[in-house]
Amino acid sequence: MSGTSARILDASIEAFGTRGYGSTSLDDLARDLGVRKQTILYWFSSKEALLGACLDAVALELAGELESALAGTAAGWPRIEALLRRAFRVAARRPALVGLLRESDRLGPPASTRLVERLAPLVDRARTWLAAEMAAGRLRTPDPDAVVLGAYSMLTGLAAEVETQRALGMPTDLRGLVRRERSVERLLKAALAP
Repeated sequence: MSGTSARILDASIEAFGTRGYGSTSLDDLARDLGVRKQTILYWFSSKEALLGACLDAVALELAGELESALAGTAAGWPRIEALLRRAFRVAARRPALVGLLRESDRLGPPASTRLVERLAPLVDRARTWLAAEMAAGRLRTPDPDAVVLGAYSMLTGLAAEVETQRALGMPTDLRGLVRRERSVERLLKAALAP
């Protein structure tokens, strides 16, 4: 990917993940980047194609981050804890990434379908691992699908719904995010740790 296309992709992830896909025009992106709209269309044939490239990039980045968190991590609860901590760190460092996950759910197909397809290997691996850990007695035995979906929902909700949190009087700074991370860890540990 060239420098220009990478800049367009990064700016689009930021815009779509913070302002929303419908609230961001190609003209807005071009203005933010200091390029002409035709430059964006040279690299990405349409706004829809740009969204698809953004979703692919987000899925790839997220999968890479979670894979690196798993490297050398012990079985059972420590592995889940490592994944949660990495996911929250990514959310703190790149809130637009998590915002784009939420935005793809809101948009529905084909955006949500594309993201689900890109994340399917990661989700399948998590589900399989959880089931094996439960069968081995290293984790309690709730439904692995429900655990994966619940953890995903908690992460995206707590990391991406900053305005809702402000309206509820919750702190939205890094310290508040860390407190919420620890709360999610305690909830999941109570549900899963033997």
